[in-house]
Amino acid sequence: MFICRRLLQLGTLSAVLAGCSTTAPTASTPASLPAAASSSAPTRIGPSAPTLSPELPDDGPAALGANGALRPEVRSFVESLAADRKLPLDPMVAALQGSRYNATVARLIAPSPPGKKVWRSWLTYRSRFVEPKRIGWGVDFYNENRDLLNQAAQRFGVPAPIIASIIGVETLYGRNMGNFRVLDALTTLAFDYPDPAKPERATMFRGQLADFLTLVMHDKLDLDTRGSYAGAIGMPQFMPTSVMHYAVDGDDNGHIDLSNNTRDAIMSVGSFLSQHGWQRGLPVFAPVALPADPAPLVDGGLEPKQTWGTLAAAGARLRPGASGEGWTSQPLGVVDLVEEARGTAQYRVGTPNFFALTKYNRSYFYATSVADLAGEIEARVAP
Repeated sequence: MFICRRLLQLGTLSAVLAGCSTTAPTASTPASLPAAASSSAPTRIGPSAPTLSPELPDDGPAALGANGALRPEVRSFVESLAADRKLPLDPMVAALQGSRYNATVARLIAPSPPGKKVWRSWLTYRSRFVEPKRIGWGVDFYNENRDLLNQAAQRFGVPAPIIASIIGVETLYGRNMGNFRVLDALTTLAFDYPDPAKPERATMFRGQLADFLTLVMHDKLDLDTRGSYAGAIGMPQFMPTSVMHYAVDGDDNGHIDLSNNTRDAIMSVGSFLSQHGWQRGLPVFAPVALPADPAPLVDGGLEPKQTWGTLAAAGARLRPGASGEGWTSQPLGVVDLVEEARGTAQYRVGTPNFFALTKYNRSYFYATSVADLAGEIEARVAP
């Protein structure tokens, strides 16, 4: 979530934390980043230059000044929010008055000390997520929720193993959803972000806080909702903006509960990926053998820009027995999975569906781990 190494429970947060390397290990709960917001632009509420005060006492008021009233920037924020979205001011003021500064949140999201080199390693990263316990729990989750997963696959076009894998990577299938009060986490990060050099991230968290309060005022979320230290919620670790735009009431009961309702969580993951470019029937990776030195074909971006024609002209070939049906007409991207200390990398060819996974978390490592874990789960479940 760089921050990338530390945002272990943000999930979709990394979709709005710009500036990370796409190959850096940014993910999830095991992340959240996972768990990690949406790729929608954050709402900008209040002054653009946040006040940063990182040395506040833990569990003290997060939004109050020395006089016991809301800090001026917090007052401006909530008044703008109430006016812009036609929300009741008094209950939001009361909510912010009751928010508490959380020093653990600030510490966990703070950048690593300067001068400390973190070597990116695909194999190390993969071993955290594509490992026996997570695979076994993934098979159990799939079997227990087979009908729901298949319904989501039919509705959104996202394969059941992919949906199960994301929930597994983000929260160990609901076992690790975070126990921070979302209001406290977001208020801490919105008004006392621990890195003064990144004021845009404080502004982003103000947008998330605005969406969280909006959801609370509309009775979509409870004020005491718990989540990750960055404010990500539930099994899929949606940030409030993602809850607002992509979450689904899977059982049509009038309420979305991503923490306790597996149907809502499963359907919401399918909805998110569908709205971020997932294409029904495409593989995540094209079955391609790349030329001996694929590095010049990598652009490091989060959108596929190559064509099958350009890759073939550079020496790429179909793997023996593979079919080019469907994906050869799609934009493609060569993905590098680096072992930085060794100066080596694995290379794969991503289809639009690979890049849809990077919208959940802006990381080649994350998206590839989701795909690989899904493959392991699929290989072990009965047809």
